[in-house]
Amino acid sequence: MSTAATTAVAVATEDTVARQGFPQVLNAEWIKLRSVRSTWWTIAALVGLGAGLTIVMCWGNADWLASADADESPGAFITWGMMIAQITAIVLGVLAVTSEYGTGMIRATFAAVPRRGRVLAAKSLLVAGLLFVVGTATALIGYFGGNYFLDREGIGMALEGDVLRSMYGSGLYMAGLGLLAVAVGTLLRHTAAAITITIAVCFVVSNMVALIPGDFGLFLERVMPGNAGAVIATPVSFNPNLLDPWPSFAIFAGQIAVLMTLAAVSLRRRDA
Repeated sequence: MSTAATTAVAVATEDTVARQGFPQVLNAEWIKLRSVRSTWWTIAALVGLGAGLTIVMCWGNADWLASADADESPGAFITWGMMIAQITAIVLGVLAVTSEYGTGMIRATFAAVPRRGRVLAAKSLLVAGLLFVVGTATALIGYFGGNYFLDREGIGMALEGDVLRSMYGSGLYMAGLGLLAVAVGTLLRHTAAAITITIAVCFVVSNMVALIPGDFGLFLERVMPGNAGAVIATPVSFNPNLLDPWPSFAIFAGQIAVLMTLAAVSLRRRDA
């Protein structure tokens, strides 16, 4: 290739890169996210588990919850399925990042968008936005389906106050888990490792720390990500030791912010 041709290609490449503003990056990442079947299978699983299990649990426990023997509030069951559906939010967040590392496509992405922080921001915004909308909608489907059976026993709950907060709170929690997974996926760059570690920390370790005696154990129980984030997604928590919804969610948001900062630094310093 002649020197003139090489110079022309270089100038054209620089011009293309210069035009890669955040809206263009966001659009490109949205195309990638919606173009893979795993995204839609994961969303379908979130809706099926989140709404389906809530309805089943309310149907199966309505008689008991209405009886004098009940030691749980109906509010603890009206978003029950979201406790299982949260796994799908982690899977979606991890795959949004690690699938590109697995195929090597991430090199082409960074060649087109040298400012890697824009790529991370676009992925994070899309994952969080999608999970917030789907998570909230799923919680509402579960509420209307499950509350039908509670209403028949005279213990139905109005869509207001803590119940209403748990609906959009479910969306916030799913979005937060997605961001947490994006950060871990960016740090580890390996699908199986990122999914396993995030699930283990959020669900297994979060429950096991309750076995630690004393105030230190209580502190750990309250600040573990799976516990701190989940409180906002239910009108009445099964665990009375946890903090109130908004202070608890603030802790969860702080943990996400720290991990996202580490992920951004790692993305800039490491080779693709």
